[in-house]
Amino acid sequence: MASRASHATVAVHPYRDEGPEMTGAELMAANPYRPWPARITSITELTATEKLFEFRLVDEKIREAFCHAPGQFVELSLFGVGEAPISISSSPTKRGFIELTVRRAGRFTERLHRMQCGEIVGIRGPFGRGFPIEAMRGHDVLLVAGGLGIAPLRSLINNIHDERSEFGKVTIIYGSRNPQEVMFRHQFEMWRHRKDFDLYLTVDHADETWDGEEGLVTKPFEHLQIDAANTFGALCGPPVMYRFVVAEMRKKNIPYDRIYMSFERHMKCGVGKCGHCQVGHQYCCIDGPVFNYWEAKNIQGSM
Repeated sequence: MASRASHATVAVHPYRDEGPEMTGAELMAANPYRPWPARITSITELTATEKLFEFRLVDEKIREAFCHAPGQFVELSLFGVGEAPISISSSPTKRGFIELTVRRAGRFTERLHRMQCGEIVGIRGPFGRGFPIEAMRGHDVLLVAGGLGIAPLRSLINNIHDERSEFGKVTIIYGSRNPQEVMFRHQFEMWRHRKDFDLYLTVDHADETWDGEEGLVTKPFEHLQIDAANTFGALCGPPVMYRFVVAEMRKKNIPYDRIYMSFERHMKCGVGKCGHCQVGHQYCCIDGPVFNYWEAKNIQGSM
């Protein structure tokens, strides 16, 4: 005797029926490991080894949702080559594009330096803790950069520049090894002629073309006038620089908890999973890369 076949009703849902469409911010938060396509829109040669790259995220929702704080970084992907953490050089006040300053120093950066406008890379982020710009509002700011350390500080400087009335006296000190390694010369020329910025450029070894100071980045401190009780310090540069610059800031009586410094060299994955940047109980990529002095002094090799 043949049995009667049973017919069950099966609900079929469209393949992409995943509920309400996600916003750009929700998409980025849903998968922090996903690099979003970005097009190179501008390349500026700064020195023989550094270039400033401008990127525009391809997806409009992601582009509109992307925002950062000065001092944060992104993970830059070159498909088929690798990924690297790079500090953001552009100001949060400028939306729609991202600027990164990159030194040619290895296989990854060598490949990036050979790329042309129009080519596609991947960007994920922003990540990390930046400079406390909200706390800095209404105060004087002393910014000290050495070498490539000007890259993350440029984001903070340009943010202050675009909201200048929100801050008090602004002093910028930038030191390089020689005149040929000074980056962002055109911008420094602009700041040099502004009365609301005090700019000091110094090089370790001057030549006949140099009209700034000669000496270490600490040299301008000899004649700085600082209202210590009303000043925040921000610095970024090679590790050897920090101890001496902090000492000079302390001679000017700037409080330790108002001295902030950026450390980039420890980071890898950007989200505190690989453990590459762990020092004690801290992860530079999520607890930093910006730390105040009290936090930074416990980071091995930082000063």
